[in-house]
Amino acid sequence: MTAAIYAAGAVCWRVVDGRTMILVVHRTKYGDVTIPKGKVDPGETLPQTAVREIHEETGLAVALGVPLGVSTYPLSSGRDKIVHYWAAEVSDAAIARSTFVPNGEIAALEWVTIKKARTYLTYERDVEILDTFAKLLAEGVSTTFALIALRHGKATPPQTWDGPDSTRPLTERGVHQAASDAPTIEAWQPRKIVTSPAVRCVATVAPLAASTGIVPKHEKRISQDAYENGDADVRDVVGKRVRSRKSAVLCSHGPVLPEILREIALATGTLPGSYLSSAADLETGGFSVVHLSSTNPSSGIIAIETYSPAV
Repeated sequence: MTAAIYAAGAVCWRVVDGRTMILVVHRTKYGDVTIPKGKVDPGETLPQTAVREIHEETGLAVALGVPLGVSTYPLSSGRDKIVHYWAAEVSDAAIARSTFVPNGEIAALEWVTIKKARTYLTYERDVEILDTFAKLLAEGVSTTFALIALRHGKATPPQTWDGPDSTRPLTERGVHQAASDAPTIEAWQPRKIVTSPAVRCVATVAPLAASTGIVPKHEKRISQDAYENGDADVRDVVGKRVRSRKSAVLCSHGPVLPEILREIALATGTLPGSYLSSAADLETGGFSVVHLSSTNPSSGIIAIETYSPAV
């Protein structure tokens, strides 16, 4: 069987004079109207691809929002193309900074209403993705922020470490996991990094801190030591992040992650379920992206994405 081609993109949107407008691109080569997207480059993850392709095609720097689904369709070569989509709200600042000029790939950009986009887009599969976004808009939860629950990278086993548990360092594999996580997490443009003060957690967020310029906050109340000693206060830490309504990373330990996911659910009025356990059951270096409404966090968890480390 011939390998599929993977791609990623986003429904880029903004509000103009009280109306939600969708960005469509007029492609030079194909003479069609579509949603911005592009193929995965070697070594990229799908979220990285979506952000990069939108910037390359439209000149817009965006943060990803809620996942909108996947389109799969055959190409003339006989291979399948599998495209993952997210929502991406475009800020006025991003518009002002856009460097787009017509080129050999994209002839023009156009902002249109959802109603017009439904009849304007060339492909029905694009309309289906648009309709998923329209449902979020109708429910009043299109503007979102993300809380990213990150498990530290692979650390030196406790049985081979003589010092306190909190001083166990990352292994070589853990260092690579931390480095590979950073560019993917950046796709959601976190504004805050909160980490257990354990060495293995601090080292895991170090590459992300370096690339974003964010100084991590060391928070004992989500550490494994505090959890085991009965001194943890995950509720207060998570509650503060929900109240801030800004995307943030919470880096912690395997035993603490279920509490973090549970408290996110409780803080947003979300019904409990096995999906929370699945989102918390992360391998070292893995993370779950929990999407919440910025305008009404009590509307519950909108979506959860879970990612394994690349290495």
